[in-house]
Amino acid sequence: MRLAPASLLIRGSFALALACAVTLPACATYRDQLARSQVAFEQNDHERALALLRNMEIDLTRLTPSERAHYAYLRGMTDYRMGYRVDARHWLALAKAYEEASPGVLPADWRARTSEALEEMNGIVQEGGLKALAASQRPGEASDTARPSN
Repeated sequence: MRLAPASLLIRGSFALALACAVTLPACATYRDQLARSQVAFEQNDHERALALLRNMEIDLTRLTPSERAHYAYLRGMTDYRMGYRVDARHWLALAKAYEEASPGVLPADWRARTSEALEEMNGIVQEGGLKALAASQRPGEASDTARPSN
């Protein structure tokens, strides 16, 4: 049995509507999760922010380039604040690359923090290599030389 052109059009429209209904909420879900991770980061709930961001990592390709830049910044600064300096350097370098490819994709204060953190970490790597970066202190922690001896 051959379908009439109008019937094919209706079926095609239905299939398109169904595909949109399935995929668009997924995009919104990734954006929502990115927004939740930013809120957690801003509230200094770094463990939660990192959990949300790590959960999203496999789906980065579903984000827009701007959202990927935001992801890279949030992931890098969260890793930085948690003391995961090697990972922080990786993600902040990506955030900087996104910013260089599309100037203005990161807010000015994020750009400044990215540059400061990368400059600090790159200096550690240049002086002592990646092992020195992995062994470096978390931001705000006293070094062993500053601690009183018992």
